[in-house]
Amino acid sequence: MQIREIRVYQVDLPLREGRYSWAQGKSVEVFDSTVVAIETDADLTGYGEVCPLGPVYLPSFAAGARTAIAEIAPHLIGLDPRETDKIYQTMDGALKGHPYAKSPLDVACWDILGQTAGLPLTTLLGGRFGESVALYRAISQESPERMAERVDHYRAEGYTKFQLKVGGEADTDIARIRAVAAAMKPGELLVADANTGWLMKDAARVVRAVNDLDVVIEQPCAGYQECLSIRRRTSHPFVLDENIDGLEMLLRAWSDGAMDAINLKISKVGGLTKARQLRDLCVSLGIAMTIEDTWGGDIVTAAIAHLAHSTPEALRLSATDFNSYVTQRIAEGAPQRKDGTMQASSAPGLGITPDLEALGAPVLTVKN
Repeated sequence: MQIREIRVYQVDLPLREGRYSWAQGKSVEVFDSTVVAIETDADLTGYGEVCPLGPVYLPSFAAGARTAIAEIAPHLIGLDPRETDKIYQTMDGALKGHPYAKSPLDVACWDILGQTAGLPLTTLLGGRFGESVALYRAISQESPERMAERVDHYRAEGYTKFQLKVGGEADTDIARIRAVAAAMKPGELLVADANTGWLMKDAARVVRAVNDLDVVIEQPCAGYQECLSIRRRTSHPFVLDENIDGLEMLLRAWSDGAMDAINLKISKVGGLTKARQLRDLCVSLGIAMTIEDTWGGDIVTAAIAHLAHSTPEALRLSATDFNSYVTQRIAEGAPQRKDGTMQASSAPGLGITPDLEALGAPVLTVKN
């Protein structure tokens, strides 16, 4: 089997709630998503998607993904997409770095591998654990009172895990955490995610001020050493996200005792091939994980579901159903939220059928 054509699509994903806001006043209203289709000479086509959280979150941006894919794609024509490690080595040889741009190409190859084997990716990624995957709901940054009010709304949709977006002015963030914590019910999970937004002096104030609350602290500062310093000053469970971008950082953080869990974003580390490596190491070391991506629609959500559902339940902190945050559907068969959970498809590969009308005309086509 050989890759004969690669097509790239650009899709806008408007938010149901109008705007998503997080640390330091950052916000997005319409997400710019890139979908990749890899077509083979066996008449099988695999799909992948990458959707950066704007241009100021991680070192990634939507137009950059498409430009990098244009650089990589010609090198993949004629290769067997089922040989995922060889594909990845070829991508690394064609372009240094830019893992987020390699992610949709990698996921599309996994989709083809699953279709060829007649197996869902959960099986290829290790097997299905449990009946469903528990989801968290991100609470976009607003006033303390408004964020607390949103808990009841999201709880009515079935969520029991809540990720509170903080990372602003310290006193306001303390009020946000306290207001939302007061709205929690027994058995629910609250994560205060600063998305690198605090300086150490502010992070230290916040964790001390909420010391009496049952809350998880996620990625308080931008630098690893800063986060490690705050970790050593608090007894709260601690999650690292933006700093964990590969095996080397994961091993360093584990050795330092820098976290209790990580946020594993598929495109941040470069796709399912790399994400599986980190996931399996976390399983071996007993590190819990939130499994998700930077953003996306139906195709990203499907990939998240397969990786999360093939992860032992005890080590799944939560996962994300991004397709329920946006108004635009781009594929049928993607997981849909039910009572705060989702299930990975049991159909071969990702188990999705793209909506070609929603994708529109490709912005790039590479073929023999």
